[in-house]
Amino acid sequence: MKILGIGNAIVDVLCKVSDDFLIQNSLTKSTMKLINEDEFKKILSSLKIEETISGGSVANSIVGLSQLGNKVGFIGKVSDDELGRKYEDGLIKEKVDYLYKKKKEPIPTGSCLILITPDSERTMCTFLGTASKINDNDLSVEEIKSADITFLEGYLWDEGEPKKAFDKAIMYSNKVAMSLSDLFCVERHKINFLNLVKDKLDIIFANEQEILSLTNLKSINDVIIFCKQLEKNIIITRGEKGAISINGNEVEECKAKTNLLIKDLTGAGDLFAAGYLHGLINNMSTKESLKKGTELSSKIIQKIGARI
Repeated sequence: MKILGIGNAIVDVLCKVSDDFLIQNSLTKSTMKLINEDEFKKILSSLKIEETISGGSVANSIVGLSQLGNKVGFIGKVSDDELGRKYEDGLIKEKVDYLYKKKKEPIPTGSCLILITPDSERTMCTFLGTASKINDNDLSVEEIKSADITFLEGYLWDEGEPKKAFDKAIMYSNKVAMSLSDLFCVERHKINFLNLVKDKLDIIFANEQEILSLTNLKSINDVIIFCKQLEKNIIITRGEKGAISINGNEVEECKAKTNLLIKDLTGAGDLFAAGYLHGLINNMSTKESLKKGTELSSKIIQKIGARI
């Protein structure tokens, strides 16, 4: 197996909303908010569902890699309920090797309301459900060792059981990649994430906001100097300014594509990571890998949802 993804197994529920809807529900545009099951049902009750997808950040990347013809697997915790069965079927349909053996859990399968405003921004309300209860017993050492790269998400990292799963994955991986996931995650776990970046990870994906926050630096140039010293492969997406890869002293840039009919920014970072990792595991140059990431993220933002 080329890449094993480990992340939150979340059923994405996509809905179109107005800016007023966000204000009425005290939601901040373009952020992710954790909610409980009752809040989830309340917000959803007044909305029309556009689409449901087997989601979660790393799962989106893994599906993208599968669609590009790579042999990939995914581990994420669901319950043996209707949404859990939908989730598994959705990944199998995409030729992803779903390696979690589901059973009836006391907490239902997680789901994420993705609220898309007219400007194509997405605001997420996530009920993590049983996804957040993943632990080290849910991971097989053999499966981790069989992958060239293990790909983790910042969304999954939390004290307690998920951290044990994280630690086990890192311990037995041949190479570890991780996405910082969200500014909210970085602010919440800054010291831990910085230690992971410095000491445990080989490949790190972040957007400009996240990496500036993580490093407490003011400019992208300062970030590049800092990243060079770490001697890791750190990839920074910058929206309209393109993307940068820092790999030791090698720094490569790729411009963003222009004249796009943007419909939904869901999955842009996830599919960028898929494209970049595809380049990496297929012996493409750093420049070509950045271009592949940019190509995929450009495609995905011109449609609703996180599937090419």
